[in-house]
Amino acid sequence: MSTPPQHLSHSAAATASSSSTGETLRCNRIMSSKLYFDVAPHKVPIIYSAGYDIAFLGIEKLHRFDSSKWGRICQFLISAKLLDKKHLVEPVEASTDDLLVVHTQKYLTSLKNSVTVATIMEVPPVAILPICIVEKKVLYPFRKQVGGTILAAKLAKERGWAINVGGGFHHCSTENGGGFCMYADISLCIHFAFVRLNVSRVLVIDLDAHQGNGHERDFSNDRRVYILDMYNSEIYPFDYEAKRSMSQKVEVRSGTSTSDYLSKLDVALQVARGSFDPELVVYNAGTDILDGDPLGCLRISPDGVINRDEKVFAFAREKKVPLVMLTSGGYMKSSAQVIADSILNLSKKQLIDVRDRTIQNVSGGKHSVL
Repeated sequence: MSTPPQHLSHSAAATASSSSTGETLRCNRIMSSKLYFDVAPHKVPIIYSAGYDIAFLGIEKLHRFDSSKWGRICQFLISAKLLDKKHLVEPVEASTDDLLVVHTQKYLTSLKNSVTVATIMEVPPVAILPICIVEKKVLYPFRKQVGGTILAAKLAKERGWAINVGGGFHHCSTENGGGFCMYADISLCIHFAFVRLNVSRVLVIDLDAHQGNGHERDFSNDRRVYILDMYNSEIYPFDYEAKRSMSQKVEVRSGTSTSDYLSKLDVALQVARGSFDPELVVYNAGTDILDGDPLGCLRISPDGVINRDEKVFAFAREKKVPLVMLTSGGYMKSSAQVIADSILNLSKKQLIDVRDRTIQNVSGGKHSVL
């Protein structure tokens, strides 16, 4: 056997050393992060902050995305008496160090330019705003939601499930944003879980109407992550390179009906059930599959969305695996009510437990946690 040229050996060693240094730095950032914190027992694993909602001089109305839906979801849940505002979990904003766990410094620096942010948001007038306003009114809400997605994994591991009433920015990857997705919260959530939760296998179930090309690019060739992506192949982003990273690709076409959609989902979940043994499920539950959504172009009824969510939660319950749900895309005002109705259904079917964990049981005069 011939000996490889010395310069190639040195090059390989340098690459391995650089990779090792990068992983060490990533782990250090994760371990020193303040995004994981202990949540009081009376809190329900539903994460939300008023800081999620994007609103500034009506500019948010120039994009079809309903950037106030997150707050309205919680209002519906409170009105339905599923929970009280005091039971919601408030996340911490992701810091620059937190974001550098996945993102490059070059990409984060590019977000200091209003034109870049406007391009990612697909709202051209944002380009003329001072970056200080863009930071406060646009980037801060996104970073707050990133904190919610990352915390959701910790809560799910402790409680069995968690819902971030936001997040699911599945078009954003390490070096690129797009499609109203500023930060790669799904990739960040998974890397935090690898290091802090001792998780080694993650199943991503992406049921937003659009292909989740961001996390697919970030975890290409990473066998720790199994990606089931069911999406409309006739709409944005048409990322053919990212498609190669899917473990299971389920393409549907514009106009797909509720019954056809749910049948395909049943088959996909059955395949995943026999193909991968996850320790955490990250469920990207976009409601842009709803009939009438101007971007999703599918014809799924509100009951179909509720049934879809129930199937995914039942899948995780059967596998005895903690589940994180993110609300992702949804471009109609009706999306907030449908999401709230779905969460109410999950509670009714006992797939989630929203009871106060500090409720007293009158049993032998002792307090017990449910």
